[in-house]
Parts: sequence; structure tokens; C-alpha cells
Amino acid sequence: MDMNQYLDVFIEESKEHLQSCSQKLLELEKNPEDSAIVNEIFRSAHTLKGMSATMGYTDLANLTHHMENVLDAIRHGKLSVKPAVLDAAFEAVDLLEEMVLSIAGGGNGKKDVLQIIEKFKKLEGTEEQAVLLVPSEPMILDDFERTVIQQGAEQGYQPYEINVFLREDCLLKAARVFMIFELGEKLGEIIKSVPAADMLEEEKFDSAFSLIFVSKEQPEDIQSQMMKVSEVERVEISPLALDQSVFIEKDAEKLAAESEAEAETAAARVSGSSKTIRVNIERLDSLMNLFEELVIDRGRLEQISKDLKNSELNETVEHMSRISGDLQTIILNMRMVPVETVFNRFPRMVRQLAKDLNKKIHLSVTGAETELDRTVIDEIGDPLVHLLRNALDHGIETPEQRRMNGKPEEGNVALKAYHSGNYVFIDIEDDGAGISRQRILKKALERGLVTEREAADLSDEQVYDFMFASGFSTASTISDVSGRGVGLDVVKNTIESLGGSITIQSREGFGSLFSIQLPLTLSIISVLLVKLASETFAIPISSIIETAVIRRDEILSAHNQKVIDYRGKIVPLVSLKEILEVPCDQYDDSHMAIVIVKKGDRLAALMVDSFIGQQEIVLKPLGNYLNSVFAVSGATILGDGQVALIIDCNALIK
Repeated sequence: MDMNQYLDVFIEESKEHLQSCSQKLLELEKNPEDSAIVNEIFRSAHTLKGMSATMGYTDLANLTHHMENVLDAIRHGKLSVKPAVLDAAFEAVDLLEEMVLSIAGGGNGKKDVLQIIEKFKKLEGTEEQAVLLVPSEPMILDDFERTVIQQGAEQGYQPYEINVFLREDCLLKAARVFMIFELGEKLGEIIKSVPAADMLEEEKFDSAFSLIFVSKEQPEDIQSQMMKVSEVERVEISPLALDQSVFIEKDAEKLAAESEAEAETAAARVSGSSKTIRVNIERLDSLMNLFEELVIDRGRLEQISKDLKNSELNETVEHMSRISGDLQTIILNMRMVPVETVFNRFPRMVRQLAKDLNKKIHLSVTGAETELDRTVIDEIGDPLVHLLRNALDHGIETPEQRRMNGKPEEGNVALKAYHSGNYVFIDIEDDGAGISRQRILKKALERGLVTEREAADLSDEQVYDFMFASGFSTASTISDVSGRGVGLDVVKNTIESLGGSITIQSREGFGSLFSIQLPLTLSIISVLLVKLASETFAIPISSIIETAVIRRDEILSAHNQKVIDYRGKIVPLVSLKEILEVPCDQYDDSHMAIVIVKKGDRLAALMVDSFIGQQEIVLKPLGNYLNSVFAVSGATILGDGQVALIIDCNALIK
């Protein structure tokens, strides 16, 4: 059978199971006595083993099999959760992730797994033994099931409890369950199964399951028939007395709440899976591109409708605008992905780096459910890794230094995401040594980034901005943990290329806060259309504070720069005509239109000729040939077919 048709599903599900293993291992490290966590890790490893074996990836299946054995020993109290066990498990998960990525990249997924397997064998301590257990869930019979058994007994049917044990290396457990059920229906009638039938179909059980079964056949015959099913290790069958089921029923009250909660969870999982489908991201990108064309045509139709002033056409266009607006919301929501997909990799990274640096560090993550456009999610991972590494290496002190400074030995790093307006903010805060203003100024003076006279007047924020200069570093040596020859300038450039910004706050001796501001989406944005001479330009609404009309005599001059007094604050005045070299006739007017824009807490006033109005536009890149045009982030096609350039306000504010 050709397994390539299942490859994409295998890769996606393997990633999900490995991510689950990683998260649960971190939880297990904090709660080593919690058997529920061990069971969840075991189930993920067991499923991954079965999938890998079915797909023919023997190294993957072999490694997960030995990892599963160790987890099974922990589940049954033969092995305790100790650092050596967790280290081996984390190492195995790392290697398994590499193997899955290799398969995703077209490789064969083969790796040298013998070293880790040997570690697992030593941890097991004994020769491998298949541990086949009867399900721990009790056989609780309801009134209907007991009535069926009673009526069956009157007709000569004998009730039995049957425990079926599959081989540990059984690949298609659901198929074996189906064969047992089919055989059971021929020999008698199955009243109940534990786990439930739907859980058995989804292979959500270990290696054994139980049945309540009524039949006129002899137990020896039932047992021998079921043993003929391949990959069945053994079958245990025993008569079931009705008083036994009544006795079990007495314990039901104690377990009622638990069973109900588990049933609801299982039902939610089943119903959720039936309403969810996997869609290739390329299809979503294609859908988005087609919708962008629709937005352009919508703008064109609105313009034609306005020119023709036809009432029927106006009504149709208005209705189409409402429908396309709803469609836009749905498509944008489809592209939204929780930042959890990026954040999930950090707890393990922090755990390993803390060990490498001999530091005690606690990472707290909040707001992982906050959603961002997939395009932004794809790009934000590396900058966050760099900032976290900096916080761990340069920010958090060693336990000895923290004790000397009167701090707890364990340092804290907080990773937080939250919505604010049309932006998502991601904060990375630590309670470490903070940033030394003097060290940064000294380095900036050495590199000629500032003069001594200018340095005295700089605010802390302006000093911290030097850290984003290319190649700037105050570290005496480049470590393997942070830097690696790459400065914060790369982080800043990546974030600004996404239409975002980054700011730094710090108190020396108390810690630092790096705050990243990112737009929710990059494809369709709201803009203010403005006129410069005969040309139309677009300014993103997200950057605008307000628009105004001022008199020319309100323009002031400071340090050879035109400025205005905006609500008691001196704001530089920027002439877009000069910067963008827009040809125009010289004329003197008593009033002028301005747009107040922001970047972080900095403001600027952009001079324009007139305002056209607000509009939603599709942002199109200028392409590689025009990728270095100053203060222009892209272009769009307007309703009348003209091309309007989109102003990059971040580039205009220094």
C-alpha cells in the first residue's frame, strides 16, 4: 500500500504529539508525582510509535518504543521520575523532532538513536517485559445493561467478562478491536466495552480492553476463537454474576462526577474533531490573494457607482461591500494563529540554557492564546529567541551574584502577549541586572555614534537605542548562548519589516523590559488617502493620531528644523513633497494640512496638500527591484485604477 498519501497527516500529527510530549514533560518536572501527566505522555509516545511503524520509519518507532517502556515503568511504580529520566526523555523528544523535520524536508528520518536507547535501557534496569494491564476503568453497568443480562439469562445466555490483551507491537489496534467485535457478535452479544467503543476505534487505549459479553457458547470455545485473531497476546474469560455487577454499581456514586467529566471531555473531543479539517496553508494564501483582487475591484465599482449616480447600481454595490466586508473578516480570522505556536518552544529552550549557564531561571508565559496573522507568526520566532537568549545570558545573574545582591537565587523571565487596538504587544521582562547606561554610552562614544556633549543630554531611552546599532555589543566575548555575532539590529529590522516597533525600558540592578509592537495583519489595512500635488499617497491609519489644518505662521524653527507646537509638545514638521521629490508648482497658502503620526511615543507632523478620505486597501510589495525606496512600504491600486504609494511612517521618525 502506498503510504505517501498519508505523509502530510503523519508529519502534522507527529509534530502535535511531540509538542504535547514536550509540554507535559515540563509539567512532570514540576509535578513528578502526577500520574495523569505520565499517562498523557505515554499515550502520545504510543500513538507516535504506531504511526511511525505503519509508515515504515523504523528509527522513530524504535526510539519511541523504548521511551514508552520507561514511561510504562513510571506509570506502574517501577521507576521514579528523576532528573536522569527527564533528561533522557527531553533528549529523545529533541531527536524525534529532528527526525520528523527530516521527513518533512524529503529525508528518510534516519538518525543514530542507539545512544539514547542505551540510556533508556539502563533506566529500565531490567530486561524488557511487556506489561499488559486490564483497563483501570471499572465496569459500571446501568439499569438497561443489567436488564439485558437478566433477560438473556432467562433465555439461556451466560454473561462473561472478557479481557483481551493485544501484543505490545500491534500496529493497527483498531483493526484488531473490529475483528474481536465482529467475532463477538457471531458468538453472542457485546453488552459493554471498557474503554467505550468510540475510544477503541480511535485507538485511545493501551494494549488491553474489556468486554461484558453474553453467549450460549462455552467459555473455552469463545477464548479459542478470539485467540485466532492475529496480534492477540491472550484472552482471559470469566463468568459474571449479577450480584457482582450490582456490587460494582454501589461504587458508581463515588466515580460519577469523574466519569461524567471524562465523558464530556471525550464527547467534546469527538465533536470538535468532526468539525475541524486541515487545510494546506498555500490554499489559504491563494484565497487571500483572490480576495485582495476582489477588494481592488470593489473599490473600482464604488468609484464607478459614484460617478454614474445610478440608484440600482448604488444599492447593489453597497450590498456587495457589506458581503465582502463580512468575507474579509472571516478570511482574516482564518489566517489568525495563536502565538502559542511560537511560545511553545521556549520553556524547553529556557530549561536547557539555564542548565548550560548554571543559572536558576523560571519562565512564566501569559497570553499564549493571543492571535496574530500567520505571516507575522512565521517571522517573529527568531527575534524572540534572540531576545530570550539575551535575557538569560546578559540579564539574569548567577545564583551567587543574586544572593550577594539580596535577590532570590532563581531569576524570573516573563513572556507576555496581549492585544491593544489593532496591535499585538509581546513583552519580554526579566528581574536581572538591568542595562548599564554608562557602559552603553562608553561603547557609543568609542564607535563615534555620539559626541560627549550630546551624550549628556540623552534620555535613557535614547541611550538604549544605541543597542540597535549594527554590530553594537557591550559584551567582552561572544558566547554560544546569545549574540553569536548577530546584534539587536537584526531583531529591530525584522520587527520593523513587519510594520512593528521595539522599545526598551530598564532599571540597573532591577531588570529590563523589551516590548514589541506588531500589527494584527499585514495584507489588508485601513489608510488615509492624501494628495501631494497631482499624486495620491496612503498613510496607514494605525500610525495616525489625528489630522489638522494649521496656519503657516504657526510653524516654528528649532535646531534648523521646522516644528509645530502640538498640544504643548514640540513636534518636527516633515515635508512629504521634499522627501518623496513630488514635482509641484510653488505657491504660498495661508493654511496647510498636516497628519500627526507616531512611532512608539515619538511624533511627527506630515505636511500634505489635502485629505481625500479613509479607505481599506490591499498592501502590495514593490518587488525586489524597488525594495530600497525610502519611506515607502508598498503600493496599492485605487478604485479609479491609479497606483498609490503607501508611506512608511516609521522610516520618517528618527
